[in-house]
Amino acid sequence: MKHVLILALLFSANALAAQQLDVEFDILEDDQAAGCAGSIVSGLDPNGDGFLAVRTGPGADYRKVDELRNGDLVRTCAQSGKWFGVYYGDPRRVGWVHGNWLIDGAG
Repeated sequence: MKHVLILALLFSANALAAQQLDVEFDILEDDQAAGCAGSIVSGLDPNGDGFLAVRTGPGADYRKVDELRNGDLVRTCAQSGKWFGVYYGDPRRVGWVHGNWLIDGAG
């Protein structure tokens, strides 16, 4: 019975890591001609929320799945208006963030 519980917990953790987006986008690797551009999260007010919400789609009405902070590095791969589809972290995470708090320059 103990093994079944452990397997269930591992399955739950993997399901979270493989998050699903409401609006998917393609991730082009660095060796492809039109790869994703590097950006840095910047300009967040430390006296405000202090984070940039990562969402499942390009808009504030989509579910928040993570938070980024000033100095975090992301790769932007898609754009819809002022929203950018990004990937970041290890293990790789994906989501949509508002472009007001992204600056070019992470490679």
